[in-house]
Amino acid sequence: MSGVLSNVDQRTKLVGQNRLELLLFNFGRGQSYAINVFKIQEVLRLPALTQIPDSHPVVKGVTHLRGHTLPVVDLSHAIGMGQVEINDQTTIIVTEYNRTVQAFLVSGVERIVNMNWEEIMPPPKGAGRANYLTAITKVDDRIVEIIDVEKVLAEIVPYETNVSEGLLDLEVMNRAAESGLKILAVDDSAVARSQVKETLASLGLEVLQAENGKEGLDILHDLLKNGSINSQILMVITDAEMPTMDGYMLTTEIRSTAELKDLYVILHTSLSGSFNEAMVEKVGCNAFLSKFQPDGLAEAVQVRAKQLFG
Repeated sequence: MSGVLSNVDQRTKLVGQNRLELLLFNFGRGQSYAINVFKIQEVLRLPALTQIPDSHPVVKGVTHLRGHTLPVVDLSHAIGMGQVEINDQTTIIVTEYNRTVQAFLVSGVERIVNMNWEEIMPPPKGAGRANYLTAITKVDDRIVEIIDVEKVLAEIVPYETNVSEGLLDLEVMNRAAESGLKILAVDDSAVARSQVKETLASLGLEVLQAENGKEGLDILHDLLKNGSINSQILMVITDAEMPTMDGYMLTTEIRSTAELKDLYVILHTSLSGSFNEAMVEKVGCNAFLSKFQPDGLAEAVQVRAKQLFG
């Protein structure tokens, strides 16, 4: 167990190369699941839990770890696969998403695999529990399902889309809305795309959506057929981790394409802030923003709007 994340400090070398590392785990039923190693702080055997009255049904309790109290979520139960059986192999995966730390209860962890994002594919449309998956891949000829943890967490604590009253310069934002410029939101999580769309729609801004970097890049190239990209797109808001092409590679492609290189790009991700602030400079994003912060999202859009209409 102690060696499962021994190579986690090497993971940053993969970023910008369209690569990732996945931690494989299971619920004791044969099927393997995965989440990105970037999100993981540690893996350990299930510690003692304290029950919380009236908590969400998938929250099995809280545990005290290194001076912090963490909710422990039965991940199998959360995606509709039944509860994890508690035994001496039961494990928790401690993760950080959107500046919150929580633990996910699983039956056991398997190993870390190093992969190319081109090997990570969107889940089949209409597949039963595909709404809890962001992607699938194949490891040793076995299908591995990558869980949409953001959706799981949003069902436990619903995300906000309302922007605080008085936060924005309405004159500038109205000019941005009246310009007809659109925002391209690129994210493999339907929950994340919805949050961006709903927040920005409340400001009168139209949002185009793409599920991965390749799809986003294709949309931009299609728009070029209608004229200058900067006469059509206010900015690109992109997630970092996505199947086929990640947000870092998308930004690299934008910066290396003459007709797109001046686009304003915001990296919008649940990964740790300090790491992404370094990556913003490396790949050429204009700004970094943590997910599920409607005020932060609105303010980030306003920064760009003021550059153009202020």
